[in-house]
Amino acid sequence: MGKQPTAIRQILVAGAILAAAAPAAAQQIDSTYTDLDLNECTILDATEFGVTWACPGFKGYPVWIAEGDLRFFVSYGFGAPEQPAAGQTLGPFNTLGPRIEWRMSDQSGDWRPFATILRYDTESETYNGQALVVTRLQPGPVCQVAWIDARANPDANELARQAADTLAAGFDCSRPPLVYGNRGPSF
Repeated sequence: MGKQPTAIRQILVAGAILAAAAPAAAQQIDSTYTDLDLNECTILDATEFGVTWACPGFKGYPVWIAEGDLRFFVSYGFGAPEQPAAGQTLGPFNTLGPRIEWRMSDQSGDWRPFATILRYDTESETYNGQALVVTRLQPGPVCQVAWIDARANPDANELARQAADTLAAGFDCSRPPLVYGNRGPSF
């Protein structure tokens, strides 16, 4: 087979790139937000060691929150307390931000959440920080996939969206969350 003229090769390469990108372009990703106010949640259990809440999420998607040892644990979906996320939190003492960002995909023809982004305020003896925690949702295990230091990364929100969009679907929940972007003292 002889050499093809340069223009024809460029057209063939461009066509191959467009064909490969077509499935990705067909899937749209966007965000929606819900408020997180523990005063609006139902207390499931309260002891001297901590509190557990059930909170409303996007379109009734359950949000399970527990506090113990001045740290918060957040999991999502039905069976949330049995998911890996229910045992994951940041090392420093922490509190939760007032909103959950839900990353949504229309892959199935209906907008469904596949990940969340939640801001944690952290506190240690030497530093008060902020971290964005990306959590993958069902199908499959619910677990934290990425931590972004919001003070060490001026584009932390965009990094968190990138992490959700690229890591959540195939993340192995037996692994610890990845530190995404610059690592600072927030965790």
